[in-house]
Amino acid sequence: MSNTNKPLVAIVGKPNVGKSTFFNKVCGSRISIVSDMPGVTRDRIYADAQWLDKQFTLIDTGGIQTKSDDIMFRHIREQAQIALDLADVILFFTDYKSGLTSEDYDVGAILRKTNKPVILVVNKVDHFMEADLSDFYMLGFGEVFPIAAEQKQGVGDLLDEVVALFPENAGEDVDDDSIKIAVVGKPNAGKSSLVNKILGYNRTIVSDIAGTTRDAIDTQFEYNGQKYTIIDTAGMRRKRAIVDETVEDYSVMRSLNAVRRADVCLLVMDAGEGLSEQDVKIAGYIDEQGKPSVVVVNKWDLIEKDTHTVEKFKKDLACDLAFMDYFRFITVSALTGQRVGKLMDEVNYVYAKSTFRCSTGMLNDVVADAIAAVEPPASSGRRAKIKYVTQAGTQPPTFVFFTNDAKLVHFSYRRYLENYIRRAFSLDGTPVKLVFRDGADEEE
Repeated sequence: MSNTNKPLVAIVGKPNVGKSTFFNKVCGSRISIVSDMPGVTRDRIYADAQWLDKQFTLIDTGGIQTKSDDIMFRHIREQAQIALDLADVILFFTDYKSGLTSEDYDVGAILRKTNKPVILVVNKVDHFMEADLSDFYMLGFGEVFPIAAEQKQGVGDLLDEVVALFPENAGEDVDDDSIKIAVVGKPNAGKSSLVNKILGYNRTIVSDIAGTTRDAIDTQFEYNGQKYTIIDTAGMRRKRAIVDETVEDYSVMRSLNAVRRADVCLLVMDAGEGLSEQDVKIAGYIDEQGKPSVVVVNKWDLIEKDTHTVEKFKKDLACDLAFMDYFRFITVSALTGQRVGKLMDEVNYVYAKSTFRCSTGMLNDVVADAIAAVEPPASSGRRAKIKYVTQAGTQPPTFVFFTNDAKLVHFSYRRYLENYIRRAFSLDGTPVKLVFRDGADEEE
């Protein structure tokens, strides 16, 4: 099995220096809003990118205005600070056309305090040979990289420098035979206690490994002869200057990073508080990334119970997590150790489901039964015909349907087929991906 350890690259600078334009060009789609109005990009926006053989995550931030006490710009500064704290490499964007300003010097002072690699980018340079960049060297960040983000000029040289600053093996697929478990959820749900209890039950600790973020620790251990790596997002150090909502932002960002790296996700929630908006957001990302998951309801020892409590709780969860109705569910107490020992059984179960494979013959038999039970609906006098199905991959199980016209397969029927396949092969705990193609192409 392989693991992609993706470094984080943060784009920062004052407003309107072209940060979002660069972000959109590199990521290949218009994700950030580009506008001349200051403060358009208020929160951090992130997307995965690749240059040469290196994969990384690019973070776009709002323009830093150091001299404004406006609540919106204060929020933008807080969001940008989060990106700086998490980043492995920082891109300091300036504007050639407007020249250096006092705000550039203020931003530069902030960046020097990070003690992280900073690349000074001078954007909006139209004629590289004629450009006088001498003023920008005064910021004291060494080499200056001129680019024209809108035209993608100079971007290749800049990205060459970015990936050269990554740690060794970062952004590459690294062989790793451990099952990686991400422990995610909002702060104070008991993640750290749960991790400690898991490691207490499974004491053969192999090593502690620095994670993708500066203060994250990956812990490897063995259980019944299988290697595991726990990606712990709980050990977040709170800074004095950070307000509560920003702490939650840290938690979300770290959780998303952990989910991307994980084979299995444990979404930990507080039984007394129920599922929060933040929990739902993280669950949605788990589903989008195609990761198998277990919802871990912690602090169950503090709940008053009767014979219907568990079922009622699960029903409420099913309502909140309707988009991932395949989820597994377990109640535990990290404090007392109640059912924590069964968590590894759940991890192994959903991991096995996510790596499920079946023969083409068996798969087509199941789909034929599904079609016999409910035919595809007709549209404009035409009916979708499914010629055959093949499994294209795992993690998650991915099935390709070859049809006469993929557009005729309505969303509701796709959902029906997904549920039928899930029931036929007992694929609970993992997402299932269905791809519909025209004709008889066999390549995904």
